[in-house]
Amino acid sequence: MAAWEQVLDDLVQVRGHALVRYATYLTGDRRQAEDVVQEALVRCFGRTRPLRDTVAAEAYVRRAILTEFLDGHRRTTRWRSVRHLVARDEQVESPEASAVERASVEAALATLSPRLRACVVLRFYDDLTVAEIARTLGLADGTVKRYLSDAMDALEGVLGPLDADRTTDIELVNTREAR
Repeated sequence: MAAWEQVLDDLVQVRGHALVRYATYLTGDRRQAEDVVQEALVRCFGRTRPLRDTVAAEAYVRRAILTEFLDGHRRTTRWRSVRHLVARDEQVESPEASAVERASVEAALATLSPRLRACVVLRFYDDLTVAEIARTLGLADGTVKRYLSDAMDALEGVLGPLDADRTTDIELVNTREAR
């Protein structure tokens, strides 16, 4: 077995569930998350220079998961804007139905835009600082703070008041007064 095959096997066996859970927080759907993880693994280990360190491979795969999620959302958004030219929907799904049925964190995350959701997952699941999130997503620190502030407002609307200790380093801004 080649070194990269051993790294891939170790990563999937030991950290596979954590990677799928991470992707589930981003996508809001376990099946879609499994597809995103699979695509990220193919991208990372299908390269000409395969990864040979399990820790570095996990970080690389997590970044690929985030990229695949954001790229997939862009493709879906683009398709939604032109699909009416090709075919009409037989059934229109309502996002409100799932929010009413499930008052959970996953349902609350599903109500956020992809950038807001990515910021929240990176902040509270990956436990990254605002500066680290900004570097990861290629955004300014202030933009990340605004996204987190907007996301916290939206999540509190669904989940109720959130623990203030978890948000102290974000420097929340009252966006309603700023507008």
